[in-house]
Amino acid sequence: MADALKATVFLVGCPRSGTTLLQSLLASHPEVASFPETKFFDHIEPWFEPRRKRWGLVSRRLRVRLESFFRDELNQPELIDQLPRIFIFKGHYSRRFMKILRTLTKQQHKSILLEKTPEHIFYIDYIEKFLPDSKIIHILRQGPDVIASLYQVTHKYPQWWDGAWDIERCIKRWIQSVEISFRYSSKPNHILVKYEDLLKNPAFILEELCDFIGMEFDPKMLEDYGLAAKQVSFEEAGRTVMQSIQTNHSSKFYSLFNQEQQRYILEQIDSIEFKNLSEDV
Repeated sequence: MADALKATVFLVGCPRSGTTLLQSLLASHPEVASFPETKFFDHIEPWFEPRRKRWGLVSRRLRVRLESFFRDELNQPELIDQLPRIFIFKGHYSRRFMKILRTLTKQQHKSILLEKTPEHIFYIDYIEKFLPDSKIIHILRQGPDVIASLYQVTHKYPQWWDGAWDIERCIKRWIQSVEISFRYSSKPNHILVKYEDLLKNPAFILEELCDFIGMEFDPKMLEDYGLAAKQVSFEEAGRTVMQSIQTNHSSKFYSLFNQEQQRYILEQIDSIEFKNLSEDV
């Protein structure tokens, strides 16, 4: 296949789980090309367009999103002309879009494409149907830290998060994401990574991920990831990367929520078996 690469990798998970940090670490590898969040599959479904939904066509808003992506985030507006105008079925559109990203990857003289959009965790069935050779990395983080971080960032930057999220929405998003990841934990083209383990022993986790992707571990990934982060982070939406990897000691959960709220959150997530993630997967 003319546009084949060594690997196409998707990085998914609940927002505020360390997706941008892990993307930056992997993107600093000399074989990996990565870009800002495409949100492609998050815009593909025509939820409010019954006729398009019935015929399996992409939503009209997808092209609007991609125009913004190519123009504002990649500064290459001419790429929009490479997308199909007549054949607008989901599979055809997905393969054409990924072909553009693969071409950009080869233009950078890279052999591995890494796409990171947390929301794509809800579209794994699309990814595996339309792009069956893809590999998928899931990153998971302890519930209290994610819920507190989601609550804080959506209140600080509501315009980028579809409004300020209440506690219920933050809880629901974390539970949904973790449960989806667990469902794929035994599939060979999926791997689950615990954010806390990444902070504690980044070299070991990156070695595992490099082996999963099919590339050699490069120790410079731990030194150069800050440069990669500048290309993929988005400060206006609160997606930033710390400049030194440190063990996680977040106190947001206790500073943002009172005791009653803390107790409620812990009760809601108590049924999720997350503590033994490292042993279970």
